[in-house]
Amino acid sequence: MIRYYLLVMGLFLTLGLIPKSHRLMNALAAGNGLLHLAMSCVALLIFDLPGRLGETLYLDHLNIYVELITALGFSAAAFYARGYTDSLMEAGELDPKNLKTFYLAFNLLLITATVALFSDNLALFWIFAELTTVCAAMLVAILSARENIDAALKYVFIVSGSMLFAFLGLIFLFTLSEQALGEGTLDWTELAVHASEFSPALLLASFSFMFIGFGAKAGVAPFHTWLPDAYARAPSVSAILSGLMQNLGIYGIIRIYALLKENGAASQASLILIAAGVFSIALASFSMFQQRNLKRLIAFSSVEHMGLLLIGIGIGTPLALFWTLFYMLVHVLVKETLLFSAGILHRQYRSNMREDMKDVFKLQPRAAWGLILGSIAIIGMPPFPLFPAKFFILLESAEISPYLTLAVLLMLILAAASFANFLLKAFSKVTIEGENRKEEHSHTTGAPEGKGGAVKESSAGKAGNEERRLPTRYMVREGMRVPVVFMLALALVLGFYFPDALKNLLDAIILELGYV
Repeated sequence: MIRYYLLVMGLFLTLGLIPKSHRLMNALAAGNGLLHLAMSCVALLIFDLPGRLGETLYLDHLNIYVELITALGFSAAAFYARGYTDSLMEAGELDPKNLKTFYLAFNLLLITATVALFSDNLALFWIFAELTTVCAAMLVAILSARENIDAALKYVFIVSGSMLFAFLGLIFLFTLSEQALGEGTLDWTELAVHASEFSPALLLASFSFMFIGFGAKAGVAPFHTWLPDAYARAPSVSAILSGLMQNLGIYGIIRIYALLKENGAASQASLILIAAGVFSIALASFSMFQQRNLKRLIAFSSVEHMGLLLIGIGIGTPLALFWTLFYMLVHVLVKETLLFSAGILHRQYRSNMREDMKDVFKLQPRAAWGLILGSIAIIGMPPFPLFPAKFFILLESAEISPYLTLAVLLMLILAAASFANFLLKAFSKVTIEGENRKEEHSHTTGAPEGKGGAVKESSAGKAGNEERRLPTRYMVREGMRVPVVFMLALALVLGFYFPDALKNLLDAIILELGYV
C-alpha cells in the first residue's frame, strides 16, 4: 500500500515541478494538503480501526487524528503561501528561481510526515521523521540569507544529533523484544502486545533515549535551542513547523510512553516527563518576558506549550490525556493565527522588532486584531478552547502535587504577562502628525537670521518630517487574510461547541492506548 501512496505522491511532486506559473504551483500545494485531509477523513469513516494497510502501514485513531491536524495546518499554510511568497519575491528576499524548490520542500514535508505517522515499524517512523527535518530545514534556508542558513544548519545539527539518541533507544527496544519473543521486532502492534514482558529498567532506558530525540523534535527544553532561530528566520508560511514538526515529536513520545503504561516503568517515565515539562515552561516563561522580536516571542510560547503537553502526558490519567490531545489541535489553530498575523506585520515593517512597529492599527488593523485575539487565545483566556484544556490538565496535576500546580500556574501567568507587555509596547507606538508640524515650525522659526540659514533649517525640518511620516501601507495579498480568520474562527467555535465526533475520536484514542 505504501508503494502506491509513494507512487501517487511522486507523480504529484513531478507535476509540481512542471509549471512555471506560481498560481499552479500553489494550487498543487493546496491540493496536496486538501487531498491528505480528505484521505484522512475517508479512512476515519470507512476503515475498521485499528487496522493494517499492507505490511508497513498501520492505521488507528491516534495517527489519523494527528494527520488531520497536520493536513489542516498544511492546507492553511498553502493558501497563505501564495501572497506571502509573491511579496518576498517583489522585495528581493526570495529568488524566483528558488520557488520550485520551496514548493518541493513544502510538499515533501507533508508526504514524509504522513508516511512517518502511518508507519507501524518504529524504525521506519524514525527514518521518515528524520526526512521531515531535512525538508523543514530547506524551508528555513530558502531565503538564502546568511542568518537563515545558520538557523537551518543549527536546526539540522540539534534535531538530527538528538535523534541519534532515539536511534539508540530503538536498538535497546529491539534487543528487549528479541529477549522476550525470541525474534526482534520494532513493529508498534507487536511491541504493544508484549510490552508487559519487557524488563522495566531497560524499557525505561530505551524511553529515556527516545525522549531526547523526540523531545528535540517537539522543541522541548533543553533541546529547544533551534526553535527561536528557526521561527525568527523562517518565512511565516513555515508556521507548519509548529503544527507538523512539534506534534510529530509529541506523537512519538505518546507512542513510546503507551508501551510503558503496560509495564512497571510508567511511574519513573512520568517523573521524567513532568520534570521536563516544568523546566520547559519555566525556561520559556522567563525568556518570553525579555523578548522584543515578535517571532521569537511566539517561538518561546511554543516551548511553553510543549512543556504543558509533557505534563499532561506524564500525569497519565485518561482525563489528562484527553485534554492533552485536544490541546494539540487547538495549539496548531492558534499558533498559525499568530504566525500568519506576524507574517503580515513583517511584510509591513520589514522587521519583527517591537520598536519598529508603529501605527499598527492604522496600517494593518486586521493583522493587529489577529495578533491580539490570537494572544488572548494562546494564553488560555475564555472563551477560547485552550482555557478548558489548561484548566483540566492543571486540575489533574493537583492530584499529584498542589505545589506543582501552583508553580506551573504562576509561570503561565508570567507567560501571559509577556504577551500583554509586548502588545502594549508595540501597539501604543503612533506617529503624531501634529508634533511633526510643530517640529517643522520650531526648526524654521529658530533659524539664524539670513536667507541661507532659514533655507537650511527649513530643509532640515522637512527632512525630519519625511523621516517621521507614516510608512506606506503594505497591501496584503489575496488569500493571506483568509487563513488567519479561518483558523481563529475555528478555534473560537471549539471554545463554544465541542463536537461529539471529536469527543468520540479522542475517547477511542485513549481506549486504544490502554489508558482505561
